[in-house]
Amino acid sequence: MDKAFTSAEVAIHNTENSCSVALYGKVYDVTRFVSSHPGGAQAILRVSGRDATGDFDPIHPSETLESLQPALLGSLFLDEESSAATQTKDTPDEIDVNSLLNLEEIEQAATSVISNKAWAYYYSAADDKITKDFNRQVYRSLLLRPRVFVDCQRCDVETELLGWKVGLPIYVSPTAMARLGHPSGEAGIAEACGAFGALQIIANNSSLSPEQVVAHALPTQVFGWQLYAQLDRRASEAMLARVNRLDAIKFVVLTLDAPVSGKREDDERINVQANPAGSVSAQLFAGTDPSLTWYETLEWLSRHTKKPIILKGLQTHEDVAIAARYTPLVQAVILSNHGGRSLDTAPPAVHTLLEIRKYCPDIFETMEMWVDGGIRRGTDVVKALCLGAKAVGIGRPALWGLAAGGVQGVERTLQGLAPIVFSD
Repeated sequence: MDKAFTSAEVAIHNTENSCSVALYGKVYDVTRFVSSHPGGAQAILRVSGRDATGDFDPIHPSETLESLQPALLGSLFLDEESSAATQTKDTPDEIDVNSLLNLEEIEQAATSVISNKAWAYYYSAADDKITKDFNRQVYRSLLLRPRVFVDCQRCDVETELLGWKVGLPIYVSPTAMARLGHPSGEAGIAEACGAFGALQIIANNSSLSPEQVVAHALPTQVFGWQLYAQLDRRASEAMLARVNRLDAIKFVVLTLDAPVSGKREDDERINVQANPAGSVSAQLFAGTDPSLTWYETLEWLSRHTKKPIILKGLQTHEDVAIAARYTPLVQAVILSNHGGRSLDTAPPAVHTLLEIRKYCPDIFETMEMWVDGGIRRGTDVVKALCLGAKAVGIGRPALWGLAAGGVQGVERTLQGLAPIVFSD
């Protein structure tokens, strides 16, 4: 019979030499992981000696605990103290997402119901958030040139991306930790994308495994998978092997715009107030390889997947021109500054798009250009497409939609960007 530990008995094991945590009603000895955790020892020590389920569950796929196989000591006895510690706050009133008219209102609604930790991770950006804010402002400075006597009764918004048919030229960018905002996580985003035939790129740091995300998707849905190359290349190779077996995942997106975590002060501030040793962002980037180079990295990647490769995070026309030399291995690029989360004062994607149009326009015939960052209106989508983008990605808006109303919230987000889909 398993031993039942009280919260007081667990609490005394909170050091590097004797470290225990409770997860899902069980007590585990995690001492051997303290020195090897990719987020550093404090990532474990800050939750040591207590029930860490609330910290662990929203940001780790269910397979993580099984793969680590920590030493099981027994069960957690739910005494009065531990019951109070694990009690969650009352569920907020349900939000009527149909009453939200734009993405700004969806973000405000989500902010009112999610935890401070989730808000800080989703909202934060590097330094003074200049790039994050300018990503949105720049589209307002671009003016449309409307033409008249054009039949607007019907508009076909379907397109093809890398040869795969999708219902919208709008896709969901790789966004980590979706379950911080809603229990359905990335699978909820996938369900909403299915209603529109929209493409979704699954984040490397998704809170659900890629298998879980695609498990209930429609047969026609198109997915990509984001890769952060790890210092431990064997870990990346193992994930690529899994992704290679998933037919729903059509391509791999190698992210290059965040070789290290940006200084995201909103995220850091919440963690300082709660006395943890590092922000969510810093923990997620632990173990990421900051030394990638064109030939070595692409040669390595080509040996471990035969799926098409997209490079994400190019921010100058010079780098786009180099990427074009690697076709057909590289079949598309995503112009992105990581939502302003990595390097503040980096240029918005639409400026890079204009650079390419000016200095090397022939590349538009060589490979597809996708963009993300700052898209908040359907007119923003139109402007990017008019300037040569093949597809337009949204990151934070999908997370805010999910947090505000689950699957329906993400559907409302996509509807707000492509209302013509729902017109008669």
